[in-house]
Amino acid sequence: MSKQPGNISNLINDNFWIPFTPNGDFRRDPKLFTQAKGVYFQDAAGNQVLDGVSGLFTSALGHGRSEIAEAVYQQLLTLDYTSSFYRSHPLAFAAARELAKILPPQLDRIFFVSSGSEAIDSALKIALAYQRARQQGSRTLFISRERAYHGVNFGGVALSGLTNNRRQFAGGWPQVVHLRHTWLAENRYSRGQPELGDFLADDLQRLIELHGAENVAACVIEPIAGSTGVLVPPKGYLERIRQLCDRYDILLIMDEVICGFGRTGEAFASQTFNIRPDIITLAKALTNGTQPMAAVAVDRRIYQRIIDAADEQSIEFFHGYTWSAHPAACAAALATLKLYQELDAFAQGATLSPYFLDKLFELQDLPVITDIRGFGLLGGIDLRPAEKPGLRGYRVQKRLFEHGLHLKSTGDALIIAPILLSTRAHIDELFATLRRILSEER
Repeated sequence: MSKQPGNISNLINDNFWIPFTPNGDFRRDPKLFTQAKGVYFQDAAGNQVLDGVSGLFTSALGHGRSEIAEAVYQQLLTLDYTSSFYRSHPLAFAAARELAKILPPQLDRIFFVSSGSEAIDSALKIALAYQRARQQGSRTLFISRERAYHGVNFGGVALSGLTNNRRQFAGGWPQVVHLRHTWLAENRYSRGQPELGDFLADDLQRLIELHGAENVAACVIEPIAGSTGVLVPPKGYLERIRQLCDRYDILLIMDEVICGFGRTGEAFASQTFNIRPDIITLAKALTNGTQPMAAVAVDRRIYQRIIDAADEQSIEFFHGYTWSAHPAACAAALATLKLYQELDAFAQGATLSPYFLDKLFELQDLPVITDIRGFGLLGGIDLRPAEKPGLRGYRVQKRLFEHGLHLKSTGDALIIAPILLSTRAHIDELFATLRRILSEER
């Protein structure tokens, strides 16, 4: 059990409205990190806490990378800020070029933003602008999936299939209809891609026929639904989605905010699954979590169609943010991309994956667990609900923190995403703690 500081109340106040957190419970029993290095956080009492979810799927290379910190520091001394409206700076072009090198071919037009939520909303706007540019302005409908998570801006919430994320903000959404999610009871405890469920992709054809292909702008999906419990696509599912998008001339947008940057063994999950998207959204590990930065990678044919639809001295795409391609964020991205290459980090993650999955599925004997899913360095564990849905998951993640392990919970699902450079000893520590705490659940 971690020791608790006596003066932690002096470190918090009522001014900070904490996101995605029961604020009342937090203020009664606050959990604070004060330092981080490698694969460990340090809490306010000086306890070491193993990072089992890479920050928030952000810190794939571990914490405290001096190479990234130095790059950001030097950039702030050289050029601390410039807008990219009518002007820009060399690092924006360099970051786009280096990022394009690890993306699928043709997806080499890069639109920088500051978060995954912004990336999704930007991708939706790009899809609509593309359809208008090719005289298909009736294509305004988006197709997403139940149990999806695409951020918290209005476009992303409309796409998401999470009731609690939508309830407070009903009304004013973009037009979105949803496919069924891909979890099937028959696939419980599937390691890797489940055998059953490719037929679920036929929901896409049904919705296209119902609403008319001429009205559909794009299909938006996560290769693996990460935040909702690591729902791995069944074999053949993504291939069928791509086939239907091609048949009906619909864009395929893949949200790789969580899956990107080595989480599935390659740079992007679309490469691992050998699926060609038209647009990819990415964020989180782009700067190893050190700067708020995200991007939309767009097929050059889409970009060119939008560009060609406007006069040379007219703005082609009326969209962007104050912080788009911020110089310090670009410096962080360049340093991070360099480290991924120098450390061969994606290959290290791929090598660690079988051991990680072995340890993950060894937990299936625990009575409190009702399902386990895993792919690459992503793991999802479903827990038997307690008195009300979500209570056990919330309670367990708090107890794990108190015993030196940081994980994410969504409802009664625990989500695991270790740092790519973790060792087997770190994986052993993670699952030993997890087994001990889950064994005590009744």
